[in-house]
Amino acid sequence: MAIPDYQTIMLPLLKFLGDKEEHSTREAIDALANQFNLTPEERRDLLPSGQQAIFNNRVGWARTYLKKAVLLESARRGFLRITPRGLEILSSKPQKIDANFLEQFKEFREFRAFRREKPAEQEELEEDQTKTPEEILANVYQNLRNNLAKDLIQQIKTSPPSLFEDVVIELIVKMGYGGSREDAGKAIGKSGDEGIDGIIKEDRLGLDVIYVQAKRWEGTVGRPEIQKFAGALDGQRARKGIFITTSDFSRDAQDYATRIDKKIILIDGNQLTQFMIDYNIGVSPQAIYEIKRIDSDYFTEST
Repeated sequence: MAIPDYQTIMLPLLKFLGDKEEHSTREAIDALANQFNLTPEERRDLLPSGQQAIFNNRVGWARTYLKKAVLLESARRGFLRITPRGLEILSSKPQKIDANFLEQFKEFREFRAFRREKPAEQEELEEDQTKTPEEILANVYQNLRNNLAKDLIQQIKTSPPSLFEDVVIELIVKMGYGGSREDAGKAIGKSGDEGIDGIIKEDRLGLDVIYVQAKRWEGTVGRPEIQKFAGALDGQRARKGIFITTSDFSRDAQDYATRIDKKIILIDGNQLTQFMIDYNIGVSPQAIYEIKRIDSDYFTEST
């Protein structure tokens, strides 16, 4: 089944703790994952930030909401237990517990009131009650990034071919290949039809080389082009190659690249612009936000 949203997790989490025993958050996560029949892949699925598993994050927010409503409490660091109020709620056999259900408790209303003291734009972002704050923020960030990537590829396609050459050289150097920018610039030359090719160092010592071909194409790059590229590797006495295009690759081209002995990396227009964003090529940071959490160790008394 699909990974449940954090509100769907609330009642099962409360029931899991209904035995009045202390349980670690990890125990709760594992028990609930089994209850929802999550696959190993679903358990490992990460937020767009790559910092936390989606299911773990949602269990964490279900726990937070139940604690704010005083249905759960922290027995000690990393452990939970149900409160008398939580037991009372369980005894009433609710069909569902969600944010609206928790509004009956004064402590939860105060928590929600505090969170609502924010700009109208942020309230609009939080209208989807199935997502945790981290997911909402990550989705907004990914949308901004995708829109920037589209603008970048359009800019590349409408700019002079020399700019495309500069982009490729700068990216290769920032990723740690080609030696210095001057070295990479000398090694890569124009090959006609708005493309460039050349041989660059895989490392600064030049212990191995990589053949590079990059073209500003409008149509899909098919298998014949990758076959020609593989042949060019032989002619250049290279075993590794990078093929960069501003468009995309057909499935046959991708399959072919994975089945031959030579190591060929295919970078399409979307991947190219994502790399440009990662390495600040043609873009500049406008704002940086840090997400912080309480440092529990700081508030723990030393013995």
